[in-house]
Amino acid sequence: MTTTTLLTDPPTSTGDRPTAPPAPTSGTMTVTGPVRERYDEILTPEALAFVAALHERFVAPRHEILLARQHNRQRIADGMTPDFLPSTRAVREDRSWRAAGAGPGLERRHVEITGPTDPKMAINALNSGADVWLADQEDATSPTWTNVIGGQLSLLDAIRGRLEFTSPEGKSYRMTSPHLEDLPTIVMRPRGWHLCEKHLRFVDRAGVSASASASLVDFGLYFFHNTSTLLARGRGPYFYLPKLEGHLEARLWNDVFVFTQDYLNLPQGTVRATVLIETLPAAFEMEEILYELRDHCAGLNAGRWDYLFSVIKSFRTRGPRFVLPDRSAVSMTVPFMRAYTELLVSTCHRRGAHAIGGMSAFIPDRRDPEVSMRAEQQVRGDKRREVTDGFDGTWVAHPDLIAFAREEFAAVLGDRPHQIDRRRDDVHVTAAQLLDVASASPDGTTVTGAGLRANVSVGLRYIESWLRGVGAAAIDHLMEDAATAEISRSQVWQWIYTSTPTEDGAPITRERVEALLTEIAGSLPRPEGNRVDAAVDVFRQVALTEDFPTFLTIGAYTQHLVGSDVD
Repeated sequence: MTTTTLLTDPPTSTGDRPTAPPAPTSGTMTVTGPVRERYDEILTPEALAFVAALHERFVAPRHEILLARQHNRQRIADGMTPDFLPSTRAVREDRSWRAAGAGPGLERRHVEITGPTDPKMAINALNSGADVWLADQEDATSPTWTNVIGGQLSLLDAIRGRLEFTSPEGKSYRMTSPHLEDLPTIVMRPRGWHLCEKHLRFVDRAGVSASASASLVDFGLYFFHNTSTLLARGRGPYFYLPKLEGHLEARLWNDVFVFTQDYLNLPQGTVRATVLIETLPAAFEMEEILYELRDHCAGLNAGRWDYLFSVIKSFRTRGPRFVLPDRSAVSMTVPFMRAYTELLVSTCHRRGAHAIGGMSAFIPDRRDPEVSMRAEQQVRGDKRREVTDGFDGTWVAHPDLIAFAREEFAAVLGDRPHQIDRRRDDVHVTAAQLLDVASASPDGTTVTGAGLRANVSVGLRYIESWLRGVGAAAIDHLMEDAATAEISRSQVWQWIYTSTPTEDGAPITRERVEALLTEIAGSLPRPEGNRVDAAVDVFRQVALTEDFPTFLTIGAYTQHLVGSDVD
């Protein structure tokens, strides 16, 4: 494997931005969304030329992996049982290769705070005292045009130490320090391969246009505008890669990194990526994913909520033995989830990479000490389990939880930045263990009426929030994002499909859920600007129709966000 190092001096640049070659001759990237105040700082001709170059080079391979996803989903639906790949056995058995590992500022990742990139939330995250801020343009961000470009502006200003915000009520928010070395290291999460950005369109020489990949837009604009400054300030362009379903998708991201570093005259290995293992297919290819990204990879993350969504989605039509109980009953200690996390830790440490734990959804309430106490207990227990199992860091969703998570990691790690040297050679996870969904309910699946109501209520209220442009929502003292909403609506769809009964013996039917949906929608407040009726329509489309949309966000984005008032 080629040894790589991070660049310590910024590349040749004009101001803060690298000098880029001209736009590709085959077409241009055209802005179709409104250009508001300061948008021209992000949507520069040079940055758009770079995004166009990314689109031109990677549009075809992106379509190929999306088609491969469809084929794989159908094969599983038809009865194929996922397994470790025979064709990549040599990669798994070769003990000589290692991942690139941490870049500057990523050596210590005990506590990472996640959150959207609007100015207020960005400042709160940067002032939180966490080791890392996951700047989330994906599941915690509703992809309105305002949020997409506004988030890029927040990151632009934060990296230059000048981000500030005044709320409509007159409250001011400022960064505690203008120096990146005093703040959490920023790791940006772009949107997944399955999403498009319909406000940017690539127009070829024949006048044919196509929406840009949301992944490449988020990645490209952030990388182009900020890499020089990050490197000059002792950090680097770091990314979380979401929703990957296998090593060929990791290879595509690696190709993007190689192309980008060449395009902007940067040494190979400047980029660092952490991959979220949040789909069932990816769990069988962790080692191969690390291998494909080995010159750019810092580690893997246990994206537990999307992982549960992927399990439900994969086996939704495969009968009762793949039906999970109430969402609240599926903890990280059930055997099939424990197999997933133990495999992740052992895989990462064998290859010299960080294993980062997942999100505990509990959040405190500063006005309710009892709620805050329960949140502390839940988070402490969750983080104690993770660090004891060998994780090198973890996620929290609220600044008030950082101290508790940090204490649990310090109790095991002390001053050590990580525990990669703990190899976990005792772990031997089989395909059967990863697929043992029935282990979540050893006494038989139990779905309660309260669990059904909670899924409908949370799904509906989150979608309503998302349609208003708010992608991370505190609901019933839990932090909900697109991933948890996906679990809620997918369980409802599967329970209807399998006629799963609740504890009173009554089957869950479309009519029963429709009545519950109408009741809950009727009880919700409807202030000016609410999107309750639209949220009801979306919930019906993603949970109550015969077909199962692969992601609730795809149709909702096209139908309700593009060109809307909130956009």
